[in-house]
Amino acid sequence: MILSSNVNDSENKKSWIGFIPVDDTRLFVKDTGGNGPSIIYLNGSYANHGHWKQIVKDLGSNYRHILYDERARGKSKKSTDYSFNACLRDLSVVVKARQIKNPILVGWSYGAILAVHWVGANPGIASGIVAIDSAVPYGLTGDKSKERIYKLFNRIKWILPVLSQFGLAAKMSARQHARINIEINEISAKLEPVLLDLEIPVWYVLASGASRGGEEHEFKAMRESLVPVLAKNKNLKVFKQVASNHEKILSKDHQTIADSINALVRETLK
Repeated sequence: MILSSNVNDSENKKSWIGFIPVDDTRLFVKDTGGNGPSIIYLNGSYANHGHWKQIVKDLGSNYRHILYDERARGKSKKSTDYSFNACLRDLSVVVKARQIKNPILVGWSYGAILAVHWVGANPGIASGIVAIDSAVPYGLTGDKSKERIYKLFNRIKWILPVLSQFGLAAKMSARQHARINIEINEISAKLEPVLLDLEIPVWYVLASGASRGGEEHEFKAMRESLVPVLAKNKNLKVFKQVASNHEKILSKDHQTIADSINALVRETLK
């Protein structure tokens, strides 16, 4: 395994697997290299990069695929900072370390919110975003929602270490899981100004129905919150809404997600 994160233009055409240091931790990164358009995959809150495997396969070798695990997820190391701002820094470090130019950011759930915020703070770098069932101006906030989230993770704390082995939880405490969830809900609830300022294409693939951690009416309200924003910023559009739910969308509708990426790349190359 290569551990150095310094690359030049010829080296970034080669595949690379290793760790990139940031703050007090190290991020596990996979870069397939190649001459095609670059795609950076941004995971769900506690997921690892393995959830993108079928989509990467669908897209094939015409692209340069960059995947990484966030702090305490997957193969990445633990940290003292699991905040959203830390995740923004991590993405910047990966882009710089691997010398990634004009990437398409593909984000699922937490990762989609990360994508739009990062582009807002770093204009002129990414060429487009595919947002998968997230990055909409909706969140569960307030004291009752916080209490509900803490109770949820406390109830499943015994199985979190097991789930982390399958990329379904992080290597952190139940309370740390809850804090991440509470923070991202608060950020998402205030997302509209960020979405309205975006000047690159943002294409959505939306799921249907409910999933773990939410009621069906909450997921419905979440997706419907996007409608007014679409009318205000024509850079945003829904590519397709699929039948699978939030949790299963990457595995059940991987081909639709791959199709959206192909179509967005064609759009950005016009």
